[in-house]
Amino acid sequence: MLRRSFLTLFAAAAGLSACSSSPASPPSPAASAPAREFAFDRGGDRPLPTKVWLPAGSGPHPLIYFSHGLTSQPDDYADLLAAWAAAGFLVAGPKYPHTWYEAPDYDADDVVNQPADAQHVITELLTALGDRVDPQRIAAAGHSAGAITTVGLFSGTRDARLRAGLMIAGRQMEQPSPFTGPAAPLLFVQGKKDETVTYEQAYGAYNEVPWPKGFLEIPDGGHLPHRDEPALVAATTTDFWRWTLNGDQAARQRLPQDGLVSTF
Repeated sequence: MLRRSFLTLFAAAAGLSACSSSPASPPSPAASAPAREFAFDRGGDRPLPTKVWLPAGSGPHPLIYFSHGLTSQPDDYADLLAAWAAAGFLVAGPKYPHTWYEAPDYDADDVVNQPADAQHVITELLTALGDRVDPQRIAAAGHSAGAITTVGLFSGTRDARLRAGLMIAGRQMEQPSPFTGPAAPLLFVQGKKDETVTYEQAYGAYNEVPWPKGFLEIPDGGHLPHRDEPALVAATTTDFWRWTLNGDQAARQRLPQDGLVSTF
């Protein structure tokens, strides 16, 4: 049986290759869930077309901003993002101008500019979606290079609007800055057998977080832990959002159960 471990410290004090409840049940993503497209642009050579998965109801909803990995795009994560939307969260993800899979001028090093892109898109979404978004309940998530982008939003390019963050196969940037600003719970999801972002790199970033934090290990997982264990990752991350963005204490109590076997 696959061993999974979840390290919970939520009560505690304050170059990449291409990225192509008892335990809570993950919400069922609806393939027909409504979505919208926005043509945001930060100027210069930084168009940021953004897809938004819309939850049911008029809102205001919490916003989860998602950053894709290298040579990828938001639709590559549609199952997970739609699951969050099915749970009541408004989810948005752009195609970054120089790292998505059809980028005309591909440049992996452009990841350093993506935290500023993220801040721009979040600001644009708050205007474009109006009362559908709760500006007091915003979080950021990402995979691989997108997770590195997310780390940047909590460190050198700190966005104080963010209340929580999720890093899937993520580490710090090459020239890391310390985590800074108001405390925000952070969750890391990592495949133990990942050879792109290594377990040691992910755990090193986790150890630098001074705030409430958690680490979900997928022992047989590689660089795509959300595909290796989709139900586990969907259930755990959804409960993380329910706790951090909705104040759901029952969801917080489920987190060690979602992650199974050991807690610390």
